Amino acid sequence: MQLEKREARLEAQVLASRALNVNRAWLIAHGQDVLTPAQGESVETLVARRAGGEPVAYILGEKEFYGRMFRVTPDVLIPRPETELLVETALEHLPEQTPCNILDLGSGSGAVAITLALERPMAEVVAIEASAAALSITRDNARRLRAENVHCIEGNWYAGLGVKKFDMIVSNPPYIAAADSHLETGDLRFEPRQALASGDDGLHDLRIIVAEAPAHLVEHGWLFLEHGYDQSAEVVELLRQHGFEQTRTLHDLAGLDRVSGGCWPNKVD
Repeated sequence: MQLEKREARLEAQVLASRALNVNRAWLIAHGQDVLTPAQGESVETLVARRAGGEPVAYILGEKEFYGRMFRVTPDVLIPRPETELLVETALEHLPEQTPCNILDLGSGSGAVAITLALERPMAEVVAIEASAAALSITRDNARRLRAENVHCIEGNWYAGLGVKKFDMIVSNPPYIAAADSHLETGDLRFEPRQALASGDDGLHDLRIIVAEAPAHLVEHGWLFLEHGYDQSAEVVELLRQHGFEQTRTLHDLAGLDRVSGGCWPNKVD
């Protein structure tokens, strides 16, 4: 309960800061000031939107991810701290001073693709997104954050890539079962359903990504996937069935299974 109160207070401060166009430090220092009618209306408007359940990120139009601020709209998923594990895992397998090619499938806001591009400036990153509206957000974020080594493609998973191969493929795909009741709760109610739900068991898109990945990976290339906390066994089995080696699952800060991946082996003639 105390945690919920602190979070609610923080949200209120963030919304009031935006409405008044001041930072939180100013807001705290002027906590006893009387608002003008116009200021009060501005604050009440944003608070009312939040009271209706609208995510703070959509109200503000931005969300921090890996220390950078990304523009977000209801056309894209809200970047979450758990997904930073996907980025950290990828970076551990990407030498800093080595040119490489990275593919991000289902880029959404571009948080993953752009972060990798900025953290590894010698890499060339392809960001694929099926939604034209979402891809426009990726492009805008790449431009604002000056990620000039990000190349955006509109397409469904590997469509449009031809025979191009990559040193690494990463993805935070839809992985919630279509009938899962969680889709009707919290922030998920406002996020794009096509970026969340994936078939009867939540694994439909993961199956496609894993099955088609070998055709787009160089030898010893890596595939890393974010998934649900209870899907690691199925994802690792998929990886093994399609010939991946060195399969592993990593845990997020809450200790939950969050990212699984494997290495495409050296081909044997």
